[in-house]
Amino acid sequence: MSKSPQLKIALIQSDLYWKDKTANLAMLEEKIWEIKESVDLIILPEMFPTGFSMDASELAEPMNLGICKWMKQMAAQTGSVITGSAIITEKGNYFNRLLWATPLGQILHYDKRHLFRMAKEDETFSSGKERPIFNLKGWKIFPQICYDLRFPVFSRNTWEGGEATYDFMFFVASWPAVRTSAWDALLPARAIENLCYVAGVNRVGKDGNGIDYLGHSGVFDFKGIELSQTEKEVEKTEIFQLEAAVLESYRQKFPAWRDADAFKIR
Repeated sequence: MSKSPQLKIALIQSDLYWKDKTANLAMLEEKIWEIKESVDLIILPEMFPTGFSMDASELAEPMNLGICKWMKQMAAQTGSVITGSAIITEKGNYFNRLLWATPLGQILHYDKRHLFRMAKEDETFSSGKERPIFNLKGWKIFPQICYDLRFPVFSRNTWEGGEATYDFMFFVASWPAVRTSAWDALLPARAIENLCYVAGVNRVGKDGNGIDYLGHSGVFDFKGIELSQTEKEVEKTEIFQLEAAVLESYRQKFPAWRDADAFKIR
């Protein structure tokens, strides 16, 4: 399937109510309906229903209950894919799971691979093993979650027969303000080294543990150039259009992928 000429995405950078699913879903629903133009993909932050919490036994829910049903409903009503991560329980384990809800009612997912040990996430959640690629209008899309940003081997793009594994990679995050400089540096680095568009969607505000978040959400092109021109540290919804022809032209003119080292991810 060939890529559509453009892919339009919306990033929702928001504060979150601490461990209050009802309030967060109501608030985010309002923000989604404030998007007046048609978009293909709406991206929400990490653990958007609760904030970034290790209280998994209190906050987790199985697949296809409240959060999944809300996402499928919003996708069906808007005609957009809705994505973001939530605390999901499955077979006695907890996952920081990115959910990908389509307008046709399908739910795909990616479980966070790199768990943030400094917050003891690795003691609460199980690590994901899969590296899914989602397809949207012919665009190959690679989902990642927060701390994954620090591990370039796992996110490295590869080419088979001259075709990239993915065209667009995005990170949903609860990335603390104290480490904003790393966020700002690594997002464009991932775009440059993988010859792809990259988006990062981070929250703002202060959570129930007293941790501050500065947002700095945005989209970078394959040269590492930031496409965002708005304020970085406030609640906002921003819309971007990714251009297939520009991406493919750059890949052809600057085929650095031909000189990449071969490797396998275990």
